[in-house]
Amino acid sequence: MKQITYSIPSIHCAHCVHAIQMELEYLQGVKKATADLQTKKVEVEFEDPADEDLIIATLKEINYPPEK
Repeated sequence: MKQITYSIPSIHCAHCVHAIQMELEYLQGVKKATADLQTKKVEVEFEDPADEDLIIATLKEINYPPEK
């Protein structure tokens, strides 16, 4: 199991948190996604077939691109 944390400055409300968590947890291989409104970070636990490229692409697709 892999774990990664992304900084997402565009998180600004509870809806953002819910949308991010739901979209990421829908991905096959993502075991848990936790978005935090206060820190504006998303922690993702995943395994194959999910990978970082897929997670980042999904975040960009739903308009929550991670900060580099």
